[in-house]
Amino acid sequence: MEVNAARALAGSRTCFVGIGLPSTAANLARATHVPDLVLIYESGTIGSRPTRLPLSIGDGELADTADAVVAVPEMFNYWLQGGRIDVGFLGAAQVDRFANVNTTVISRGEGRPEARLPGAGGAPEIAANCRKVLLVLRHSQRGFVDSLDFVTTMGHGSGPGDRARYGMRGAGPVAVITDLGVLRPDPGTAELVLTETHPGVTVEQVRAATGWDLRVADEVGCTAPPTPQELAALRALKAAGRSAS
Repeated sequence: MEVNAARALAGSRTCFVGIGLPSTAANLARATHVPDLVLIYESGTIGSRPTRLPLSIGDGELADTADAVVAVPEMFNYWLQGGRIDVGFLGAAQVDRFANVNTTVISRGEGRPEARLPGAGGAPEIAANCRKVLLVLRHSQRGFVDSLDFVTTMGHGSGPGDRARYGMRGAGPVAVITDLGVLRPDPGTAELVLTETHPGVTVEQVRAATGWDLRVADEVGCTAPPTPQELAALRALKAAGRSAS
């Protein structure tokens, strides 16, 4: 999952990075096949080159290694809303069939307290203004749901035309990368379709882990296994993070 998420950044110049899996993938991409990738974090750091995986957007490593640190209002008003960022890379707690995201609250059923999540952060603005968006999360029926408990961040809304209707620039989510495979929106319906599985994963496994009747491409590809170089770089990043903590 992390390696394929990193590969999805090939050809990108600027990336607005979320903490967690997106940050791992973005830093792996910079350490391997996209060395000039400009990593931008919500705290205002531009061109960060962390030597380990950051613990949060406020990790001092991001500021210490950045080309510049700007105020958060400038980051959002000038850089993000100005359309200057190629890719927004986000995680999610829940995703629906149109790549809408919930990171706010999970319902536990009637009479039970809700599970509160970290919330939106900058994700709604990132998804609205970057030229394209990548999502990464682990694949299960708890995460891939027929109906979100709360819509935190709009992907493709309820289908084609919704993004334009709400004045959102860019293509929105173009891929959802999981530990089972890769889903991409259908050009006609905007509904997520399984296009690739990882080695050893079957289509049936992916469908069983999805909370709706997942559409499957006519020809489902298989992602290439991680190379020794990719694995070495990924392990080095994680080892540096463990030693720092």
